[in-house]
Amino acid sequence: MSRTVHCRKYQQELPGLARPPYPGTKGLDIFENISQKAWDEWQAQQTMLINERRLSMMNTADRTFLAQQMDKFFAGDEHAKADGFTPPAQ
Repeated sequence: MSRTVHCRKYQQELPGLARPPYPGTKGLDIFENISQKAWDEWQAQQTMLINERRLSMMNTADRTFLAQQMDKFFAGDEHAKADGFTPPAQ
């Protein structure tokens, strides 16, 4: 049986992650409050941001920017999008 969490992004009970994605308190917070669905969507968004904005994970400012955008994404706040990105019609 998979574990469920009350997802911060979707405000409903959804299947959770199998393990924390990061060490420390940030990873534990994500593990306890973010669904697998929201995490997968963030991973796709993060990949677009890294590629389109040519971010480097060796650069502290770029890593900080991504962390801030991740927090906004999970909170449902306005967050950075890839340049020229148009969400698919639903």
